[in-house]
Amino acid sequence: MGLEQVKIGESETETKLHRIAEEIEPTLKHKTYFRTKNRNELIAELTEATRMPGVSPIMTQPIRNRVDMLATGIQTPIGIKVFGKDLAKIEEIAVRIEQELLKLEGAQGPYAERIGNKPYLEFHIDREEAARYGIQIQTVQQIIMTAIGGMNLTYTVEGRERFPIRIRYMRELRDNIEALKRVLVPTPKGLHIPLEQLVKIERRPGPAKIASENTLLFSRVFCDVDVDIIGLVDFVTLAQKTLDEKIKPTLPQGYFYAFSGQYEAELEARDRLTIVVPVCIVVIFILLYLQFKSPSAMFSIFLAIPFAFIGGMWMQWLMQYIPETLGGGYAIKYSTAVWVGYIALFGIAVEDGIVLIEYLLERVRGGEPIDEAVVNAGLLRVRPIIMTTATTVLALLPIMLAEISTTTGAELMKPIAVPTFGGMVTATVANLILAPVLFSLFYPVERWIHQR
Repeated sequence: MGLEQVKIGESETETKLHRIAEEIEPTLKHKTYFRTKNRNELIAELTEATRMPGVSPIMTQPIRNRVDMLATGIQTPIGIKVFGKDLAKIEEIAVRIEQELLKLEGAQGPYAERIGNKPYLEFHIDREEAARYGIQIQTVQQIIMTAIGGMNLTYTVEGRERFPIRIRYMRELRDNIEALKRVLVPTPKGLHIPLEQLVKIERRPGPAKIASENTLLFSRVFCDVDVDIIGLVDFVTLAQKTLDEKIKPTLPQGYFYAFSGQYEAELEARDRLTIVVPVCIVVIFILLYLQFKSPSAMFSIFLAIPFAFIGGMWMQWLMQYIPETLGGGYAIKYSTAVWVGYIALFGIAVEDGIVLIEYLLERVRGGEPIDEAVVNAGLLRVRPIIMTTATTVLALLPIMLAEISTTTGAELMKPIAVPTFGGMVTATVANLILAPVLFSLFYPVERWIHQR
């Protein structure tokens, strides 16, 4: 594409950016021409193709990295901050941590920041030479600061935009050390002395950046995780154990490391779920009792919850045996989304049981023998239960197995759908077979207790 085709900056209208975007927008092929490879394989290919000697390969996703950075200060889901007093020692420890993370299963592109070995020019003023020519130290410093480094004098305003006006020597007068040595410093008598007679210039390595937190210097180790192999929290647990065995015993006094990143949000969610899930089950238990006032009916319906949980676990495991073309190929790990799916599953499974047991209670309390009531309920309530299950299962099937299961948002919706799908199958079996049988066994005992 030539410059005459791009035309960047030609127009000053409000639509300038829009027109430029249209002119330089590339033409993309239809997805039917894409290679049939999943995301992880493409990332592996890109990483291998961009590998360079002396450079650590890492596959980044700018939007996700930006979101992670704003949320946690770490551009990857998991990061390790190494704290200490000396930047060189901190970098050394960070590199050792990077090497240990490379050995862990599920780690993707661990990378420790290299914050040292950036070249700096140091200007050491010879006070005796400056005094010999009657030049003040401030004058020498001002020449170095303004003529070489540059200084903002004022701003120019163009519409809603402001641009700084910066003054310094032209590039050819300051682009190498020999040119810097020839920079002239004025004396009170009107003479101009070359800078090399007043200043000793040295090139020294130094830090590329200095970061601090809680008054301590730190460096970061970035690491992504293949969640198809291991979950974020599980990886952090494994990494913590490994580093505590290999790195922590060798750390000098005053140096330590701490994990950070998006996994902290999952830890917080898990802590909440340890309260929310039991509370949901207890609330379901209480509502069933308040609705039916019958322990036998309550326990018969409540039995669907453990069966639903078993079915959800089996479905998570079976997903690894489903072909990748159908959205499978890996087991679904436990995560916040999975537990949200279980909470929804428990509610739907109990609804199926209510459809059957409520009819049974009406018949039995109306005086019909319990055996006949069970048979009639089985004949009349099979269709509503099957329809409830079928609508739920058929609605979740595209999210699990169709093309949508690999598109944007699938990483959230799929873990919710998989346990709900498997749990509905086993919960339906429990509601249709075990619930009426248990009710026919327990209800006579309950009625006998009430009569006594």
